Amino acid sequence: MPLIIEAIVTTTRADQSPHISPLGMIAEGDGWVLAPFRPSATLENLARTGRAIANFGADARVYAGCLTGRRDWPLATLDDGQFRLADCASHAQLQVIAVDDHAERPRFTCKVVRHVTHRPFAGHNRAYSAVIELAILTSRLHMLSPAKIQAEVAYLAISVAKTAGPAEQEAWDWLIARLQAAGIAV
Repeated sequence: MPLIIEAIVTTTRADQSPHISPLGMIAEGDGWVLAPFRPSATLENLARTGRAIANFGADARVYAGCLTGRRDWPLATLDDGQFRLADCASHAQLQVIAVDDHAERPRFTCKVVRHVTHRPFAGHNRAYSAVIELAILTSRLHMLSPAKIQAEVAYLAISVAKTAGPAEQEAWDWLIARLQAAGIAV
C-alpha cells in the first residue's frame, strides 16, 4: 500500500479565486500524486493550471468545514498568485509533471517546487485523526452503507470523547450534523 498523507489542497479557479479542498496525497518518490474524483473543482483547476499548494498541519475544522459548506478560511497569497492557508505549519508548492487521465479518478504526478515551514508542528491528538477519518467517510456517503458509517462513527467517537480540544470537537459536531442531515442515525 502506498503512503497517503491527508492535506488541505488549495488550487486556483479560472477567475483567479482560491479553491480549498481536503485531499489524500499519495507519496511517490520525492513528490506527490493527487487523484481527485471526477467531477471536482480541484481536478478542473489542476488540469488547467498544473499547480497546487499542499497545506500541512491545518486546523481540523478546515477538513470538516470543506465538507459542511464552511470554506471561508484565512488565506495568504503567494508571490506567484497561488493561495495557501494562513494558519498551517507548512506548505508545499506543487507542479504537475505528468497526468494519467483516468475516467473516474485522474492521477496528477507532482514535483515539490518549494516547501516552506511557517511554525513548529506540534503534532495531532487522536481526536484530530478521528475528525480526518470522519471527514473521509462523509465525503463518501454515496459509496458506503449507513451501517458501515455508523460502525466507524461509534469507534471514532471514543477518541473524540477522550482527547478532543475545542477545535476538534467543533469539527466533529459539524460532520455529525452533516451525517444526520443525510439521514444517517449516529
